[in-house]
Amino acid sequence: MMEEFIQQHPFIILGISIWSLIWKGFALWRAARLNNKWWFVALLIINTMGILEIFYIFVFSKQTLSSREQKDNSNTSKNNN
Repeated sequence: MMEEFIQQHPFIILGISIWSLIWKGFALWRAARLNNKWWFVALLIINTMGILEIFYIFVFSKQTLSSREQKDNSNTSKNNN
C-alpha cells in the first residue's frame, strides 16, 4: 500500500523531503552556532518532518539566546567595575 502511494505521488514525497531538509539544516546550523550539542545530536537523529526543528528554532533557541544575553550583560557590568 505504501509503495503504491509513493509510486503514484512522488512529488508529495519529494516536497516533504525538501521541506524537512530545509528546516533541519537551519535548526542544525542554529544549534551549532549556539553551541547546543545535545540539541544538535537530537535534531540530527530524530526525524519529525520539520516539526521538532521549527519548535527548536522559534521556542528553545530563543530561550538559549535570552539566557546568554543575560549572562553577557552581567559579565559586562562586572568587568566595568
